[in-house]
Amino acid sequence: MFRLHTDIGIDLGTANVLVFVKGRGIVLREPTVVAMDKNSRKVIAVGDEARRMLGRTPGNIVATRPLRDGVIADYDVTEKMLRYFISKVIGKRLLFRPRVMVCIPSGVTGVEERAVKQAAVQSGASQAYVIEEALAAALGAGLDISQPGGTMVVDIGGGTTDIAVLSLGGIVQSLSLRVGGDKFDEAIIKYVRRQFSLAIGERTAEEIKIEVADALPSGDRQPLSMLVRGRDLVEGLPKEIVITSENVYQAIKEHLQSIVGAVKEVLEQTPPELAADIVDKGIVLTGGGAMLRGFDKLLSMETGLNVFQAEDPLSCVAVGTGRALTMLHVLNAQQKRKMIRKAIKQKVFAG
Repeated sequence: MFRLHTDIGIDLGTANVLVFVKGRGIVLREPTVVAMDKNSRKVIAVGDEARRMLGRTPGNIVATRPLRDGVIADYDVTEKMLRYFISKVIGKRLLFRPRVMVCIPSGVTGVEERAVKQAAVQSGASQAYVIEEALAAALGAGLDISQPGGTMVVDIGGGTTDIAVLSLGGIVQSLSLRVGGDKFDEAIIKYVRRQFSLAIGERTAEEIKIEVADALPSGDRQPLSMLVRGRDLVEGLPKEIVITSENVYQAIKEHLQSIVGAVKEVLEQTPPELAADIVDKGIVLTGGGAMLRGFDKLLSMETGLNVFQAEDPLSCVAVGTGRALTMLHVLNAQQKRKMIRKAIKQKVFAG
């Protein structure tokens, strides 16, 4: 039997949902995919089971991702998915509804933020809170952000990349870029289609990214390679090709430079004292995209700073959302300060 207040942290990602339960750690890690009957709108499968159906369903069944670019694209499906995951984690015979903390990208609108909270409450939460992804990532990576010193986090998720400089328990400077693992997958699909006249699906593109993608050109190194199967666009028949890490680099390099450019932009806007702290501490990478081969080296070369990958980059945001529920008083105080600063700024510009 669970305690009166069960605390649950949810990393509601575009690609994956991770659930952290206080005292138990990460208890669920499944793809953000829902398979539904198009006619009845009945949920047929969620998570791993639904992901296996991507691109392989009959006409009356559709497997979709209810989140796009880090925000809810289909509210009803998201609610059903959250209800399923919460029920799977805490059981159906729960006496007391849990408190839930859900992460959101730093660039979401007030409407999108309310939609996330409402979806969590409708899914069974007694109280729903939200936390910005970069802040949750820093907490989950074990960084001490309560002190008056600058810490920089780059969280590369499936739908967004969140970059933030943190100090005194809050975000000083941030930027949310709607570029992440999904954009890499889309770029790989387009490149293979254009260069090899081969049609591949999302799952195959993701496998290519994981197996052979490299954030740096091969140069003198021997590129990695893998066999890829798809449909020939000329003859319409099944076909296989060999794709290398150099091919994948050419496909995703534009998106990599977008992330690097956003990191530089945040650094340029960071107060000098905090920038000096970042020189000493370096940049911490979290999220699934942080595991992209060579990205830490690329970012280090472009910024001249030390870049470190978190110990468990995939779990950082989920762990951080769970930890945030134990420090709501700190986060609420920081949020009030943020609102006061915003009000003062608006008053100054208003004359």
